[in-house]
Amino acid sequence: MPGRIRAEDITSVKERSSIEDVVRDHVTLRPAGVGSLKGLCPFHDEKTPSFTIRPAVGTYHCFGCGEGGDVLDFVQKVEHLSFTEAVERLAAKVGMELRYEEGGGPRDGASLGRRSRLLEAHRVAEEYYTGMLLDRGRADARTGRDFLRERGFDSAAAERFGVGFAPADGDALTRHLLQRGFSEDEVTTGGLSGRGSRGLYDRFRGRLVWPIRDTTGDTVGFGARRLFDEDRIQAKYLNTSETPIYKKAQVLYGLDLAKKAISTDRRAVVVEGYTDVMAAHLSGVEGAVATCGTAFGVDHIKVLRRIMRDEADLAPAKVVFTFDGDAAGQKAAMKAFGEDQRWAAQSFVAVAPDGMDPCELRLAKGDAEVAALVDGAVPMFEFAVRTTIHRFDLDTAEGRVQAMKAVAPIVGSIRDTSLRPEYTRTVSGWLGVEVEQMADAVRRAGRLPNPQDAPDRRAPAGTDEVPEPAAGEGAALPAPDLRDPVVSAERQLLQALVQYPQQFPDTVVDTLEADALSAPAHRAVLDGIRIAAAGGHRTGSSAAWVAAVGEASPVSVKRLVAELSVAPLPVRYDTSTGLPPQRYVDSLVVGVRDAHLGRRIADAMATLRQAQNDPGATPDALRERTTALHALELERVRLRQGVGTA
Repeated sequence: MPGRIRAEDITSVKERSSIEDVVRDHVTLRPAGVGSLKGLCPFHDEKTPSFTIRPAVGTYHCFGCGEGGDVLDFVQKVEHLSFTEAVERLAAKVGMELRYEEGGGPRDGASLGRRSRLLEAHRVAEEYYTGMLLDRGRADARTGRDFLRERGFDSAAAERFGVGFAPADGDALTRHLLQRGFSEDEVTTGGLSGRGSRGLYDRFRGRLVWPIRDTTGDTVGFGARRLFDEDRIQAKYLNTSETPIYKKAQVLYGLDLAKKAISTDRRAVVVEGYTDVMAAHLSGVEGAVATCGTAFGVDHIKVLRRIMRDEADLAPAKVVFTFDGDAAGQKAAMKAFGEDQRWAAQSFVAVAPDGMDPCELRLAKGDAEVAALVDGAVPMFEFAVRTTIHRFDLDTAEGRVQAMKAVAPIVGSIRDTSLRPEYTRTVSGWLGVEVEQMADAVRRAGRLPNPQDAPDRRAPAGTDEVPEPAAGEGAALPAPDLRDPVVSAERQLLQALVQYPQQFPDTVVDTLEADALSAPAHRAVLDGIRIAAAGGHRTGSSAAWVAAVGEASPVSVKRLVAELSVAPLPVRYDTSTGLPPQRYVDSLVVGVRDAHLGRRIADAMATLRQAQNDPGATPDALRERTTALHALELERVRLRQGVGTA
């Protein structure tokens, strides 16, 4: 039966897993201050990076959407795994054998987690398929090799892209996988086999197959091309169905091979098929990718934007779409234009004059023509306008007016407003209308709907909004109001305590009263710090300290702890030590204590006034309240004098 992973093993997995390495599989990071890295958030759309990690601490936080936590939280969220699956995933990555509590064991009765088992099954399947394609003794596999050869791909190309052949035998792969120790549930859950009235059967039969890999290079599915007329499934291409490890809207074929070029050149090339990806790469266009049986969508944009560092504060990146010249290709191009506002990058479209796709173009005219096709791509805006104009008869006045009205919102949607006047003049020339007439149509039409115009329900960047916890996880606390200077100072003190505990004497945490902080969320974090310090965690590593604070804090502020662990302090750091100035750290403690004393003095003064106005108050009661007030005022004077002599 499934067992609980030992707590010490969970801690060990976190300590041995580099959050920087794990995050880099999903986010392109760049330096962002002392000890921090920043990139585009993988959890929401953004044009300026607000996702931050501190490798030494082992935490991340996005100041745009509020997501945050440690390396396990990140893996759970980005790969849609349970806690146990995330631990097992990271353990497999670092080569660590997990131990389970007495009476239990790993899920699925295996030494690796469910995801790892499914990935291993796909690795074995890919190995099997490639072996079948290269088996010169199989007559049916020759058809697959001929298919590739006719399109200009030799055995080296097939090996480079992992192309294989699925035998027409009904259950050849299934039997192979079962013999290798995989269960019936694993091969069906992974989409490698189906279950019929006669038992299990291979999902792909008598087809050429391409492995579909995620950004880390793990094979998560397959695309299969029809080869034989007797194939009862008429669809030219079949793809793996949705599985726990394969989400077609989130994967791009060839991305594992293309991501380095995309990141380096900050250019992505989106083609339409597996052979087009192969042809592009072999022609030197190494940033080419393709969707897998689905239209190019929002999740694909998110993936590419992270890799190409498509950020508003950098020089524009470039994304090039290649489409067939037919009606379907034009429709796909217009759909891509509809999502153009999601990019900070400049979008372009490349269509061969004779309508050939990259694979056909390479075969007919050579590698150089494919590269030239991509290099000669026209702006997406221009393609969208010309495609729209093509529907109208520009030889008539009515046709010109209708075309003008149709393209006006496209011109109005150009992100760079400084370019609109020039494009207005250009389009008016294409249509044969007056520039003023075109400009008036653009003003009246506005722009196309922006998919990002929906109300944004995320927390404002830089705020400490605490999300509503799930049922049973504790009550949500109000968001600290950082416009209040006192609350802002409290936050900075907590940041320093979480990030640089070594700069505070032990007495600081012990002597800060429970109500020293005014914001309830800040008080909850301080309680976590106090508990973690009492457990002796301050002497450990930065990552262990932050983890201990997170564990000790209420669930409702765990994201806040993650944010505090990565948020930069508003001060110049010491270049030799990487630490904030000690004087600044000391002033934070004094400032928070001074504000706390101010609140206590105000309360004491109010109590004294009430007593003075109470006819029943005794002289002793008045003296007691006066003495208490004077003691607080004296304590504040001493505190401030200490600041002056520091």
